[in-house]
Amino acid sequence: MEKKRTIHSVSRQIGHFFRENRRMPSYQEMLDLLGVRSKSVVHFWINKLTASGFLEKDDRGHLSLTRRSFSIPMVGSVQAGFPSPEEEVLSDTISLDEYLITRPETSFLLHVSGDSMIEEGIMPGDLVIVEKGREPKNGDIVIAEVDGEWTLKYFKRDGKAVVLEAANPGYPVIRAKSELRVGGVVTAVIRKYH
Repeated sequence: MEKKRTIHSVSRQIGHFFRENRRMPSYQEMLDLLGVRSKSVVHFWINKLTASGFLEKDDRGHLSLTRRSFSIPMVGSVQAGFPSPEEEVLSDTISLDEYLITRPETSFLLHVSGDSMIEEGIMPGDLVIVEKGREPKNGDIVIAEVDGEWTLKYFKRDGKAVVLEAANPGYPVIRAKSELRVGGVVTAVIRKYH
């Protein structure tokens, strides 16, 4: 007996394929993915998903997921102190990239290695979102090139000079011998637990 497909179930299957493979499925792969034999059924679902705003086509007909397709439900808030009764109520849907990135045209991700920022809560394996072209303020976390090597540290002014400080007492303050160039300001940290 054929499993009943809904726009929600089809969008979840395509979204799951994209997250697993980092690309859209081909039409042939969609036949297998949806468990159908006819490309006309695939076209039907593509048209439905495009009309709903889950998919979009470029001028060459290539499909891509829209930002909306990455949205997840926001169901309320949770107390980080003492437990309190909290109703799970759908209050909104939110796309994490829209929440975390205010200027996507000047932002990029970096993978963190090393433990120099652990007291700031930035751990090895985390991802940081960095915004280029933003003027760093005292205390901002920046990506900087110091004498030809890149590092992630606090940006601090020491009189007229700029120094870089770690969030780990085991690391010394960094003063450039010849050149210090800020590559961007960290705007968010992403950590995956599983």
